[in-house]
Amino acid sequence: MKITATCHCGACAIEATLPNGFADAARCTCSFCRRRQAAAVTASTASLRVTKGADTLTRYSWGSHTAKHHFCKICGIYLYHQRRSDPAECGVNLACIEGSDPWTREPFPWTDGINHPSDD
Repeated sequence: MKITATCHCGACAIEATLPNGFADAARCTCSFCRRRQAAAVTASTASLRVTKGADTLTRYSWGSHTAKHHFCKICGIYLYHQRRSDPAECGVNLACIEGSDPWTREPFPWTDGINHPSDD
């Protein structure tokens, strides 16, 4: 499934392919994601392309710096992140995807980001 996702103000846009569609939408319990609360769906990193506003995206990373979270500098909306669990995958903010209607998909499962295997 090919998708387009945009930030709130429209300055940033991405395209990506979701191998599982919306079926794997979930939230994460890591210290960052649990505060952000956005449900994400899986895209392959190779398929993700910034189509608008690359210079308007900013990135946040901490700890191992494997996960890279991308936000619009103008409106602050989280668009996507490269996953720590598998850098070949990105999580795309379900709420930013055109036509996704995330409120109709509640409740979302939670992935265990607190007990990450890289922390052992």
